[in-house]
Amino acid sequence: MTNTTEEHAILRHTRDLCQAIVDEPDVRALRQKMDAFMGDSLLCAQYEGLMQKGEVLHQKQHAGEALNPSEVKEFEKLRESFLKNPVASAFLDAQEEIHKLKQTISQYVSKTFELGRVPAASDMESGGCGSGCGCHH
Repeated sequence: MTNTTEEHAILRHTRDLCQAIVDEPDVRALRQKMDAFMGDSLLCAQYEGLMQKGEVLHQKQHAGEALNPSEVKEFEKLRESFLKNPVASAFLDAQEEIHKLKQTISQYVSKTFELGRVPAASDMESGGCGSGCGCHH
């Protein structure tokens, strides 16, 4: 794009989209769930520990090492304990919903560039994100 006026117009519309996302009640509710989690330092530490233990197990498995049953049992116990907390489970659900929303927005924008027009719902039903996206839909 060589025209700076066009750049500014697209940037303005992008900001408008961002504001619409922020103003959406469902997105606000998701943010509140995430903020409730982030405001609980003990829960955040528990999550961090769980993720670290999961990564260690994943790396061992990826390296072809046998997983110690006691390590797996400990990880499962920590995971179950974490998921019993309603703030934690709401956080994970909110993360998943936001991820899906980001994917959908990205797919629409990609399809817009691919088609040269705003995609219709039928354009999105093909399941793919466009050529070379790598999502294997």
